[in-house]
Amino acid sequence: MTNYKFKRTIIGKLPYGTDLLEGLTQLVQKENIRCGRIHGIGATTHAVVAYYDQNTKKYSPMEFKGGMEILNLQGNVSIRDGKPFVHIHILLSDPQGKVFGGHLMPGTKLWASELIIDEFEGEELVRGQDENTGLFLWKTGYPS
Repeated sequence: MTNYKFKRTIIGKLPYGTDLLEGLTQLVQKENIRCGRIHGIGATTHAVVAYYDQNTKKYSPMEFKGGMEILNLQGNVSIRDGKPFVHIHILLSDPQGKVFGGHLMPGTKLWASELIIDEFEGEELVRGQDENTGLFLWKTGYPS
């Protein structure tokens, strides 16, 4: 494990209709946040999340048309292909209170959002493809 120091916090929202993943990615790249934590709440008009199938090593997308509450959004910022990269998981609720979640995918459109991004100073967390999982995971980690 590596020690990190808190650098700053950005608090705000993305505009109505913004693609959530694209908006977060543009924000961290504009602010040059290379290591951080993202969390938030809000609502969507359309959502796309995915489940990563460990057997096929592929994402299976799920699409939710219509309004959904964002009960929790959390993830991180690290480096992939030399640029700040956003990795987010999201928990959504439909009008009946049923809860769905997964990996945030492009196509999730915002109705409202309240977001907090904490930026950290320290060794960059660089992603590379992990041969065991097929995922692009942090290369840095606690030794086993």
